[in-house]
Amino acid sequence: MDRPSQATRGFRSAPAQAFDVPLDAHLHTELSPDSAVPLELYCAAAAERGVRELAITDHLDFMPGAPAYEYADYASRERMVRDAAERWAGKVIIRFGVELTYENRYEGEIREHLRTHSYDYSIGSVHAMFDGPYHRTRIAAFVAGKTLAEAVRPYFTEVMGAIRSGLFDTLGHMDQCKRWLLPWFPTTAYAAAPELYEPLLVALVASGTALEVNASGLRHPENETYPAPWVVRRFRELGGQRVTTGSDAHLPQSFAFGIEQACEIVAAAGFDRLALQRAMDRGDLILPERFRG
Repeated sequence: MDRPSQATRGFRSAPAQAFDVPLDAHLHTELSPDSAVPLELYCAAAAERGVRELAITDHLDFMPGAPAYEYADYASRERMVRDAAERWAGKVIIRFGVELTYENRYEGEIREHLRTHSYDYSIGSVHAMFDGPYHRTRIAAFVAGKTLAEAVRPYFTEVMGAIRSGLFDTLGHMDQCKRWLLPWFPTTAYAAAPELYEPLLVALVASGTALEVNASGLRHPENETYPAPWVVRRFRELGGQRVTTGSDAHLPQSFAFGIEQACEIVAAAGFDRLALQRAMDRGDLILPERFRG
C-alpha cells in the first residue's frame, strides 16, 4: 500500500456551520449527559440552513456508573424525537437514532438492547471510559515510552470489535483517539502509519457498516476529521460503499459544523451520496452538485 501524504487542509472554505447539505447524522441533545441543547434548536437551525435530514443520536453507555448509563430512558428519548418529527414534518426529516458506546465486555448487553429496542439509526463508537487507559487521569502514564502502534492498540482493538459485531449502521469517529493522544503524537504520525488502519478498513468493507466522517475534529486542535481524508479514500479503494457525515454536535454552535468539509472529503474519495440505515439503500441522500462537479 502506498504511504499517504499528510492530510490536506485544502478545503474550499474554512470550516463553519454548513448550508444546503443532505444530512447531519450525529447530534446530541439535553438527553445526553454532556449536552444541554434542546432538540427544537437543532430543528430550527436545520430548517434555516437547508440541512434536510437529522439523526438525533444521544449517548447510551452500558458500563454501570458511566455518564450515559441509564441517563435517559428509551421511552423518553423516543417520544422526544418522534414528537419533533411530527412537528417539523415537511420542513426537516428527523430520525430517532442512538450512539452506543461499544466495549467488547458489554457486547451481549448491547446486542440485547438493539434486539429489544427499535431505532431508525445506530452509531457504534469507542469512547474514553473512566476505567480505561485514555482517561485523563491515566493517559500520560499509559502513553509513556510507547510507540504510536502501542498507544492506539486498545482503542483500535475495540473499534475492530465494533465492526465485527455487525450491530451498527455506522462506525462512529473511527480514530477519535487522535484527540487524546495529540500531546504525544501529531496527526502526521497517523498518516505515516497506514498499516494501523488497513485491517479496520478491510473489516469495515466486509461488514457493510458505514464509515462516518465525523467533523468534530475540525473544532479541535488536531483540525482533522475522524478519520482523515486519506483514510476515507482508502476505504473507497478497498470497496467501501457506505459513508455518512456527522457534526457530533453537543453545543448549538456546533450544529452542522464542518459538514461542508466532510462532504468535500466524501466526494473527493469517490462517493456521490451518503448513507444512513444499513438495511435501506436510499437514493435521496445524493451530494449536491457543488461537491460532485
